[in-house]
Amino acid sequence: MTQIITAVENWLDTIVIGLNLCPFAAKPRRDNQIRFTVSNALTSEVLLADLQTELLLMADKPASEIETSLLIIPDMLNDFDDYNQFLELVDKLLVQFEWEGIFQVASFHPNYCFADTDVNSVENLTNRSPYPILHIIREHSLEMALKNMSSPDDVYKQNIQTMHNLSDQKIKALFSYLK
Repeated sequence: MTQIITAVENWLDTIVIGLNLCPFAAKPRRDNQIRFTVSNALTSEVLLADLQTELLLMADKPASEIETSLLIIPDMLNDFDDYNQFLELVDKLLVQFEWEGIFQVASFHPNYCFADTDVNSVENLTNRSPYPILHIIREHSLEMALKNMSSPDDVYKQNIQTMHNLSDQKIKALFSYLK
């Protein structure tokens, strides 16, 4: 379990924060407000229960204590299509418990592929993590962070440009966890 969390922490520090793919991640990381949890789920039902537990915990804790949570899924949803389909259940869970507008769940996966992109396109690297991850984000915190940005819509464009600017050697070094 420690190895899994360490791998995700390294990915967060080196790629997400190191390449500035998420301009909001550095502060909560520095302030120790990011929760890393490994789910041992082998079924969708158990994984949904683990996600619900994380959401309830975040609902009960102030952002100053837990700003965001990464639910790491090492033992299932390794196929990106299965993972993508599971995200529909995640959305239903948010609706069922009236967490829409309070939390959102961002997605990261070792085989992440944006719609209408080639599977080998470097822009997919922006969301490729060592394991499937459900990233729970507080909507209010996100809204506040976006207010302080001059052009928040440009973040994804900058991320794509960052990936295109990396040499093949640098990509291989940074993303060595990908098979």
